Amino acid sequence: MFNAASVPSFSSPSASSFSFVSGDLSGDSPLSGYGWTSELAEAFEPLAEAGLVPGRIVRVDRGQCDAVIADPETGEVRTVRLDTRPVGDADMINCPCTGDWAAVDLYAQPMAAVSALLPRSTAIIRKVAGKRSDGQVLAANVDTVLIASSLAADPDLGRIERFLALAWESGAEPLVVLTKADLVDDADFIRADVEAVAPGVTVLVVSAETGEGIDVLQACLPGTTALIGQSGVGKSTLTNALAGTAAMAVQEARAVDQKGRHTTTTRELIPLPGGGVLIDTPGLREVGLYGGEGVDLAFADIAELAEECRFHDCGHHTEPGCAVQAALADGTLPQRRMDSYLKLQRENEWIASRSDARLASARLKKWKTITKSQRAAGGPVKR
Repeated sequence: MFNAASVPSFSSPSASSFSFVSGDLSGDSPLSGYGWTSELAEAFEPLAEAGLVPGRIVRVDRGQCDAVIADPETGEVRTVRLDTRPVGDADMINCPCTGDWAAVDLYAQPMAAVSALLPRSTAIIRKVAGKRSDGQVLAANVDTVLIASSLAADPDLGRIERFLALAWESGAEPLVVLTKADLVDDADFIRADVEAVAPGVTVLVVSAETGEGIDVLQACLPGTTALIGQSGVGKSTLTNALAGTAAMAVQEARAVDQKGRHTTTTRELIPLPGGGVLIDTPGLREVGLYGGEGVDLAFADIAELAEECRFHDCGHHTEPGCAVQAALADGTLPQRRMDSYLKLQRENEWIASRSDARLASARLKKWKTITKSQRAAGGPVKR
């Protein structure tokens, strides 16, 4: 795992050139456009004293990554390719990710390398595909999670609810954007349906082709934004509209069913002309949750109803005085939404049980190792 304590000691003939890190970078830093703050500068001071420089990871690819740094000699922002293999045995959650703030060793051999990561303020974590219960970080240090859904096909409300749970759990603020408004005439009606499953979340209608709603969206994206959604919903086209350039390649969705093709193949951080940065992500076919309170936040309306139940431990099945069942009976709460809520709750419970099993297995392995070493040394086994 990356942390300040893991920073290796090394000497460099140019170490004195890094003295500006704790000074200039705490104010008007060349990296301020990428999200660098005085708080980050303060946290970085011990790393700067070790001769490391701060950088924000903009792309990760097979044991290496690209990061933007302020050149120690000129102060100009430039991109460097870094090796992440010194800590390649870390689990997926603790490996470098797009959006991470890294301590960069420019003098490592055979190439510059990531020596440590600053603590993440937020992280979008999903369960990896398949039956494994491990987590995968999609983006780190994000302020807004922009959930894109296309108006070219009927919105999958259950999938939007799943994305919202993922976003809330990250610690960032979710924002739903309905794309391709130029292809439909009933966008406002669809937006109303989506707003009903996204309590407390702003839902915008935009068209990257005509520019409709883009200015409003730009005003809602301070700091770092991560763009997530299925393939074919127009994420790359939307990224280009926000960036003002052809930053990402674009492919058309299949006309027969509007299913998307993977255009973006890696998570990439892109600066926006109006300030802030955007992390575009590949289309997500599977959106497995990784536990936490995101589900309760995404279904705040059901949580609110549950507070009115007669019993505080109501299971919302056949208990008398159940406000949730009453809302289902009178149609205030759609059965589809309740089913979605229960399904995601079950997933969270499964993840929690698997996590507990992993912790128990790790503890058992640790004590077996200690016992073996102590017996080999001829000493008593202590717990």
